[in-house]
This record gives sequence, structure tokens and C-alpha cells, in this order.
Amino acid sequence: MDIEKFIARRKALKISQVKLSNGICTQATLSKFERRGRVPALAILNQLCARLGLTVDDLSENQANSVTQIRQQLDEIERRLMMEDYQSVLQSLVDLKVEQIDAVPSRMQYYYLCGMLSSLINGTASDIWFSFSQIVDDLDRAHQTIFTPLAYVGLGVMYGRLAEPEKAQFYFRRVRYYVEHAGSSGYANDYLRLLTLIFYTAEYYAISGDFVTSNRLIDDGVALCSDEHVTYYLPRLKYLATENAVKQQLSDKLIKRLMSETEAFARINHNQVVEVKVAALRQRYLQGIAASENN
Repeated sequence: MDIEKFIARRKALKISQVKLSNGICTQATLSKFERRGRVPALAILNQLCARLGLTVDDLSENQANSVTQIRQQLDEIERRLMMEDYQSVLQSLVDLKVEQIDAVPSRMQYYYLCGMLSSLINGTASDIWFSFSQIVDDLDRAHQTIFTPLAYVGLGVMYGRLAEPEKAQFYFRRVRYYVEHAGSSGYANDYLRLLTLIFYTAEYYAISGDFVTSNRLIDDGVALCSDEHVTYYLPRLKYLATENAVKQQLSDKLIKRLMSETEAFARINHNQVVEVKVAALRQRYLQGIAASENN
């Protein structure tokens, strides 16, 4: 981060540290940033930059091409994570070093991807905690970006896999609150990440046996996909709806329709993971019907 550019702009505008920090943070916080490179919370840094007519990314303007390239890399990695291509995501994150990332939003995205992947592939709890702590305890201390609820999702997934339901519930309740208030919090425009929040929360409630809440969230996710004309999450949402219908022993007609829809969306999105899962689910379901008829 080019802190000298920040200082030069403040001095060019003849704004003292006291005046610049007034109503935003303490003068000591600003001083630590300028003298020691101690970066404040993203919300604070955004306000300080705005008062100087800058953006956070402007402080990395001398590396604009690199910043853009890294942002594109991270977006592609996040897309592959949504498609459950975990091996590819793992390799890409190994190749991408955090030291290369200067922009604060990109750093949060990087740590989110590291933590979420570790949660999904049963990584160590210490590694997962470290990644998400970078977000909630440092880069987004004011909890004003969608990366904080995304971190909560990852922690909820982790505790679910560790068979610690009370801790998992603590985080997923928070995420559910964020989802229900997405419009007022400004997350509605970040619909792909909002879909991530919706899917994993719906999955958690399904595992917990609360199919009413799970199905309501699934319906919200499908509606969001329709409204925003995106299909990344449709195969996964439809598969979860199918699983719920089987567990609830709903009508054979409904279950088979959901299976067909899941297969169709999986093929459209080239999601081979869901294709394999729904084929296995169909086989188990048909075997269950045959067994019950024989009895």
C-alpha cells in the first residue's frame, strides 16, 4: 500500500491529522497508519480516503495492472469454489501468495477463499481460524462487508464437520440474520456471495432436520438465481431440495421432478459433481421403493 501517496495528498490539501481523523477515528489511529504502516479497519480507511478524494485502490495505483490481474484471478478461483472444483482451487491458492495482494478487499477475498476451502475439505481448525480471523479481527473489524458473514459460514461449516452443533448453530444463526436483512445491509447487489450464504445455511438447517427453514432458504436462493439470471448455484440448490424431499418422504412425482431438474441444471452448468450425486441419490431412492414394495 502506497502510504506516501496518502500522506502527500493530505499535506497537499493542507489537512492536519486531527482534522482528517475528526469523526472517523482517533488521531492516534491515523498517526499509526502514516508513521508505522498500521492499516486501520477497512471502513475507517475508506472514510479517510474519501475525505481526501481517494479510494483504497488508489493507494495501489502504481500497481493498477497487478491489482486488476489479482482481482480477476481471485474471482475465477471463487467461481471454481462455487462449482466445487476443490482440487483446482487448492492449487490456485498455493500458487497465489498473499504478499502479492495489496488491495484490502482482495486480501479479504483471499483469506475467505483459503478459510472456506479448508472448511469444506476438512482442513485443520487452526488454519481455518487463522484465515477467518484476518477478516473479522483485522481487515473488516467493523463487520461492514459481506466477507464477515462469509467467514461465519465457513466457521459454521467447520463446527458442523467437527460435530459441535451448538457452535455451528451460533454462526449459522448470525448468517441467517444477514441473509434476511441483505437488502438493508447492501449485500443484495453481491448476489453470488449472497447465494453462498443462502446455500450453506439451507444445507445446515437440512442436516439439523429443520426442513421448513431449509426449504424456505432454498426457495429464496432459486428466486435470486432467477432474478439475477445466474445458474451457478441452481444445481446445488435443486439437489438439496431433492434430498430434503426424499428425507421428508414427499410424493414420488415431486421427487422425480426435482431429480430431473437437478440433472438438467447440472448438465447446463457442467457440474459433474452434482450429476454424480443426483445419480447416486436416484439409485438409492429407487432401491428404497423396490425394497418397500417387496415387503
